[in-house]
Amino acid sequence: MADATETTETMDGNTAVAHVAYRLNEVCAIFPITPSSPMAELADEWSSRGVTNIFGTVPVVQEMQSEGGAAGALHGALQSGALATTFTASQGLLLMLPNMFKIAGELTPAVIHVAARSLATQALSIFGDHQDVMAARSTGFAMLSAASVQEAHDLALIAQAATLKSRVPFIHFMDGFRTSHELNSLTLIPDDAMRAMIDEDLVRDHRRRALSPAHPVVRGTAHNPDTFFQARETANPYYAATPGIVQEAMDRFAALCGRSYRLFRYDGHPEAERIVVAMGSGAEVARETALAMAARGEKVGALQVLLYRPFSAEHFLSALPASVRAIAVLDRCKEPGGAGEPLYQDVVTTLAQAAAGGGRPMPRVIGGRYGLSSKEFHPGMVAAVFAELDRPAPKDGFTIGIDDDVGHTSIDFDRDLDIEPQTTTRAVFFGLGADGTVGANKNSVKILADIPGHYAQGYFVYDSHKSGAETISHLRFGTTPIRAPYLVRHADFVACHKFDFLRRLDVLKTAKPGATFLLNAPYAPDAVWDALPRPIQKRILERRLRFFVIDATRVAQELGLGPRINTILQTCFFAISGVLPREEAIGAIKHAIEKAYGRKGAALVEKNFAAVDAALENLHEVALPQDADGVELPPLVDADAPDFVRKVTALMMAGRGDEIPVSAMPVDGSFPPGTTAYEKRNIAVEVPRWDPDLCIQCGQCSIVCPHSVIRAKYYQEEALEAAPDGFPSAEVNTRGFPGSRFTLQIHVEDCTGCGICVESCPAVSPTEPGHRAIDMVDKQVVIDTERRNLAFFETLPLPDRARVNFSNVRGVQFLEPLFEFSGACAGCG
Repeated sequence: MADATETTETMDGNTAVAHVAYRLNEVCAIFPITPSSPMAELADEWSSRGVTNIFGTVPVVQEMQSEGGAAGALHGALQSGALATTFTASQGLLLMLPNMFKIAGELTPAVIHVAARSLATQALSIFGDHQDVMAARSTGFAMLSAASVQEAHDLALIAQAATLKSRVPFIHFMDGFRTSHELNSLTLIPDDAMRAMIDEDLVRDHRRRALSPAHPVVRGTAHNPDTFFQARETANPYYAATPGIVQEAMDRFAALCGRSYRLFRYDGHPEAERIVVAMGSGAEVARETALAMAARGEKVGALQVLLYRPFSAEHFLSALPASVRAIAVLDRCKEPGGAGEPLYQDVVTTLAQAAAGGGRPMPRVIGGRYGLSSKEFHPGMVAAVFAELDRPAPKDGFTIGIDDDVGHTSIDFDRDLDIEPQTTTRAVFFGLGADGTVGANKNSVKILADIPGHYAQGYFVYDSHKSGAETISHLRFGTTPIRAPYLVRHADFVACHKFDFLRRLDVLKTAKPGATFLLNAPYAPDAVWDALPRPIQKRILERRLRFFVIDATRVAQELGLGPRINTILQTCFFAISGVLPREEAIGAIKHAIEKAYGRKGAALVEKNFAAVDAALENLHEVALPQDADGVELPPLVDADAPDFVRKVTALMMAGRGDEIPVSAMPVDGSFPPGTTAYEKRNIAVEVPRWDPDLCIQCGQCSIVCPHSVIRAKYYQEEALEAAPDGFPSAEVNTRGFPGSRFTLQIHVEDCTGCGICVESCPAVSPTEPGHRAIDMVDKQVVIDTERRNLAFFETLPLPDRARVNFSNVRGVQFLEPLFEFSGACAGCG
């Protein structure tokens, strides 16, 4: 029976796991690595606040100097009899492998929590798949896989209970970012249930096995060929017993909390002929798709693997419907040179052995790869896999979600299949990193999920540019649990919080007919339509969108909030989306503001309250004309740009990287340099403007700019004959350059608006307080002029290096920067 004290909360997968791991352990040896870092950070925060575990003690949380150090500390703590854990991912997990082999070889109970992530191969990726955990599958650790935030929470406890009884250490993993960073509603396990799941006799047994001078033993010996093999086989009974122990823990958990788990979970038609096998969040997509197809009468099903190691053939076969004739096994990793990916090989081996033993006929089995580095995996792709299984000769070793025009492994899929309930409200928000959009949307999810009988999900797509790039928030709200671990593709509401995104991103691609579109724009309501690019105008008219506009950036600046437009735009969302009655929504937002900013002082709370009121006053619906007559968008990069930039870089900049075929990618990961010069991110609200009359040509602004946005040149005066009107220049103010002019040019579309140049400028006007030779101004005022100036500036020859003084800043400003337009955060070198 479920415990009456269970509560519903909204949190992400990392928090859900840390909530359990912290309460069950006495030592957390940590070293942060994306995307597992929040688990370690939360444990560290709770320990510093004196939060106790279920044993009534405050866990010791120690950050080490590397993942190898964390694994060594974990190993040492376990050998001392402590209950200990760590959190890791990717290369961090690989650096723990030597200790993991020892921990498993010594049959030491422990759970390592992993936010599974890509390994660095031809390139590094911080995003999620199963390459890291698959590289650890030979360590001897059992492996338990969670497909959702709720499962990650629950299986963390089940893994701890099972490791204590089996003595086999566990890796408990979830998909990095897709589950670790997804906000969703879940039911928390009460501490009483955790205590009931942990057998204190088994904890005492673990402590008795600790290395101690009170009962000395020699552990960590070296063997010769005469004994090592036999010693290695001694653990076999422990691994044979582990699946049964895990299922027993799952059953005990069900009795305590009411949520039932199996080692292998089957869902779908009871007489399914086609089945997809998967684990992690992809298994949840497969399950929901299979159920939708089965409801239409198709004989399909999905089998989710929860306990991957030890792989229990008995439990797998008992979960598999006898009617199955074709199976597709989906792996979220790649094993180059193998006969197939890891899960596929286990399934084929299990079925072949069963067939050889006369237990059941051998179905057709094909394997496929999906979702590497968090590549999107949605119901249309699952449906395509089921369709492939129905072919007379289905493709083995296939890929789904990419265009493989080299190995021809990919299969086509439906990009528009929608199986979500119509009662679910879906929203997509385009924001700029550090503008508060993600934080506001997390608050919105929690506001709506806190309403009894309501559920909410939030997933946030980050770019490796961090605060200098777009963030895309995908939110779902409804009255039924939300099981959709994929991006929103049919949105009822779309918000674009940065006007410049319209020039390079298809922000309305996901908008449903009749959806609502909210735009933050530096234009009045009666002028904004003419400022829209023609493709955006056409999409608004074709899909009959309701169009709202607000100049949130101006409002935030007037209220003293700087670039933080989150409160204003969150208010607009609630005011026009209809997910809550307006007054109820405003009250909830103000309550969230008090909760978030109350400790920072009443003044900040009042500023945000004023932002809520100002949002409603400045929000306007735009009356739509009959025709689209806006400007056509120029190509993202010039026609004379290098071939690689036009075919690869430009698509990535436009948010269309998924369309790039395999043949366009470098085979060994070698990219041409200098491609950031084509990006033109346009992320700054204010940019520097140069005053040639005040400038002392010292070079300070050029040398401090972290992004190489400020360039200086000197040239002969006759070069100005071809200059555009108003091109700024000044006479070179040093000896030895007769007839020469000096220009300081700002690459305004590459500027991040950090203002370091202004702070460093020593040339202050004697007549205008606050005015310097470099001042920050509204980018919209100068951008057209500066584009023309830059085009001419780049035709001017680079200064002769033989005449440049390398020994001082005044001279170095004339050198060409070889590292330019960094993609880092504003002001970061």
